[in-house]
Amino acid sequence: MKFVTYNYKNSEAVGILTEDEKAVVPAKSLGFRAESMNEFIDELGGRLPELPAEPETLSLAEVKLEAPIPVPRQDVICLGLNYRDHAEEATKADAVFDVQRGDAVYFAKRLQRAVAPNDSIDGHFDICDSLDYEVELAVIIGRDARNVKAGDAGDYIFGYTILNDVSARNLQTRHKQWYFGKSLDDFTPMGPCIATAGSIGSRPELGIRCYVNGELRQNSNTRMMIFDIPYIIEELSAGMTLKAGTVIATGTPSGVALGMSPETQKYLESGDVIRCEIDEIGVLENTVK
Repeated sequence: MKFVTYNYKNSEAVGILTEDEKAVVPAKSLGFRAESMNEFIDELGGRLPELPAEPETLSLAEVKLEAPIPVPRQDVICLGLNYRDHAEEATKADAVFDVQRGDAVYFAKRLQRAVAPNDSIDGHFDICDSLDYEVELAVIIGRDARNVKAGDAGDYIFGYTILNDVSARNLQTRHKQWYFGKSLDDFTPMGPCIATAGSIGSRPELGIRCYVNGELRQNSNTRMMIFDIPYIIEELSAGMTLKAGTVIATGTPSGVALGMSPETQKYLESGDVIRCEIDEIGVLENTVK
């Protein structure tokens, strides 16, 4: 099952994609009261809705898909260097990425509003001269999680979406931390949906790819993560409550512009089209303006 946030006649709502993914079933037509995905997650309380044989639907052509959680309740939690090949390429590029690999690297990504599928990304080229892309699998927490053991982590996962961790590398390296360079407005495209965890599991093995202007830049599988999702949930929830609706971006594989040799580096420019794909979830495409 896949959930979406959509705009219909200038009104934002939550819905469920039909099996053929050509239409959306409004959640309110099923009796739900939620006005947002955060409220919908709360209202579901860990269960999945049941669809009638002939539900009320809106064609996808009639609606505009928004980011599935346009405004998360808190900053996105991110993992840095969680694919070994990306850790190696990043460390070679700049010493600020040279960290001990014994423990996971966590940081926060602030966002005003997540960028919707097919919407544009402000490159902030007045202050950014090295705009980069990072396709990531994002996990959505389904109910408040505190002191959760890895073996039980699957019970707390609502689903998964695609997140592009857009990064201003010059700001990231200049300030010797990642928060500012990854938190500019428009730096968090997300979507196109949330695929529920039931069919994917708590340790996803999904193909993950990123194209820029049709050129394949990143191509890996989520099984290559150093720290898997149950480990992440157990470690984080041991010291903080992960509220329902929390978004955790699990890192990116190699192939980012930062990791290329200086002679071949291809940072993003105005007009570039970034296409992020993760199997079983879908496609997130955006254009830099």
